[in-house]
Amino acid sequence: MTDLTVTIEKTIEAPIEKVFDAWLNPKILAKFMMPMPGMPESDVKNDTQEGGSFSIVMHAGSDDLLHTGKYLEIKRPNKLVFTWASHCSIDNSTVTLNFKKIDENKTKILLSHVKFIDEKTRSDHEGGWTNILNKLNTIIE
Repeated sequence: MTDLTVTIEKTIEAPIEKVFDAWLNPKILAKFMMPMPGMPESDVKNDTQEGGSFSIVMHAGSDDLLHTGKYLEIKRPNKLVFTWASHCSIDNSTVTLNFKKIDENKTKILLSHVKFIDEKTRSDHEGGWTNILNKLNTIIE
């Protein structure tokens, strides 16, 4: 049986280094790590080195949703891999971001998130990651 996976591709209107760095800068990450439109900024803390950890608290109405993980691979500006743990994830859930320079002001992101509890959770995450990438594209300058 294959693991349930989300794969999303998005072109971001910014240079590759700026797009990559946004994923590691807690102040910028807080501005786009919102899986639903209209959510307030998340609370982000991170230790941005391979083996370092992060915590992201997303605010959904009266709920504070904690997401944690560890950075497994940081290859600036081309690849970022981290674990993903939340109230609806399973062990060894992993997110991989591959960044490809299209030109000086355009970057393609290929996001792959592997391992979900069930198809509904996978589908919910697909929508969430899509919103996150769309928000990144609107806030990055």
